Amino acid sequence: MMNQAEMMARHGLKEWMNETNMVLNKLSYSIQKKIAGELVKDEQIVAYIESLQNEEGPWNSVSQEHLFNSKTEELPYYAFDAYIRGIVRWMNELGMMTSMCCDGHGERHAYVEMDGFLTDKQIHVLNLAVPSDSAVRIRIRKSRRRHTVLFDYSQTERKALLDIAEMLFKMSSDERYIQMLETERFKHRLLDWLEVPGESGREQKVRRRLTSSLRKLTDEQQIDEAGNLLATVRHGEGPTILLSAHMDTVERIKRGRVIHQEGTILTSSEGILGADDRAGIAAILELLERLPRTNFSGTIKVAFTVEEETGLCGARGINKEFIRDVDAAIVLDRRGTRDIVTGCRGMFDFCEASYGELFERAGRLVGMDDWEATRNGGSSDAKIFAEFGIASVNLSIGYRDEHTDFEEVDYCATFETVVLVETVLSHRLIQQNS
Repeated sequence: MMNQAEMMARHGLKEWMNETNMVLNKLSYSIQKKIAGELVKDEQIVAYIESLQNEEGPWNSVSQEHLFNSKTEELPYYAFDAYIRGIVRWMNELGMMTSMCCDGHGERHAYVEMDGFLTDKQIHVLNLAVPSDSAVRIRIRKSRRRHTVLFDYSQTERKALLDIAEMLFKMSSDERYIQMLETERFKHRLLDWLEVPGESGREQKVRRRLTSSLRKLTDEQQIDEAGNLLATVRHGEGPTILLSAHMDTVERIKRGRVIHQEGTILTSSEGILGADDRAGIAAILELLERLPRTNFSGTIKVAFTVEEETGLCGARGINKEFIRDVDAAIVLDRRGTRDIVTGCRGMFDFCEASYGELFERAGRLVGMDDWEATRNGGSSDAKIFAEFGIASVNLSIGYRDEHTDFEEVDYCATFETVVLVETVLSHRLIQQNS
C-alpha cells in the first residue's frame, strides 16, 4: 500500500514538515489535513489542489503551458498541469533543469522542455523512472538549444505520469534507489539469458541471439573459425580492452525447469541453473549498454567463446589477429564474489600484481572494499589469454556450485561486478601499452 509521502510525491509535494517553500508548505499541510487517515485516490488530490487554488492563491485558475527560468525562479508549481507537476519538480531536484511543461490534457503527449541539454546519465535516470509495465514511453527530442522530453501515452493513461513522478521522487530522496532499480532490471536480463540453452558444441542458439544484441551495441561483429563470436566498439582514443565470457554450459539446461528466487539468489528446480556463464554474458551486455554513459576512452573488444567447459577450446582457437592489439583482458567467469583472479593455482600468473591491484582500487572507489586479488584461481579463458601475452584477470560473477543441480547465482553480486568493471573503465585505470 502506498504511504502518504509517496502519495504526495506523485503530485510534486513533500510532506508538510519537509517543505521549505512557504507556499508549498501551506499547500501540503492543507492537503494532508484533508486526507489524514483516509485512503484517497489521485483524482481526489488533484481536486483538493484545484479547490485550494481557488480559495488560497496565489494560484492561476487554469493550469497552462508555462515558461520559467528554473535557475533564477522558484518553480511556479501553481501554473503546472496536474499530471506533470510531480515529474517537473523531481526532475529539477535531480539536477535536470526545466523551462516549460504540459501534461497533454489527455489529448496528446505530455512534454517537459529542458533548460539546455540532458546528459546521457540523466536520460538513463529518466528511462529508469518509467516502470516496466507502464503505458508511458519516453522520447528525447533535440533542437539547436535544448532537449525536450516527450511522454507518449494513450488518452486513458495520463495517470501513468504520476507513477513516473513517484519514481523520480524516490530517486531524489535516496541515491541507492537508482542502483536498486538498475539491479532489479539487470535481474530480468539475467533471467532471460538463463533460459537460453547451449551446451558445449551446441552454442548456435546463444550465438544467434548474442549476434542480434551486439548489432545494436557494437560497431563490428564476426564469427571466427573456432565459432567464437567477436565484436568491437570504438569509443575514442586509448587502450584496447577485451571483455570475455563463454557461451556454453557444461550440460543442457532442462526443458520446463523453473527458476526460483529467494532474496537475491536464483536457483533451478531441476538440473543446472546455467549461470556459468550466462551471468558473464548478461554482465558484458549490461556493460556495453552503459559504456556511452562512462568517461571511458578507447576500444572495447568482446569475445564470447565456445567450448570453454570442454578444455578452453574456443579461447585456444580464437582469431589471433582480433586480439593482436589488446592491452588487457577482463574475463567474467569466476565463482563466488569479490575475487580478482590473477593466477592459476599459484603457479601461473595471468598478469603483473599491479593489474589486479587496480581492480581492488576500483572497488574502494565505489565502496566495495573487499574485492581482493588472488593467484589461487582455477583454469579459465583468462589463462589462455595470458599465455597469448595479454594481462588478464578473471572476476567473480556471483554464481556458486556450478556444474551441479545445486548451482545458484546472486544477481546482486553479478551486478556489483558490472559496477566494478564500469568503474575501471570510467576512471580510465587501464593504460594503453606503449
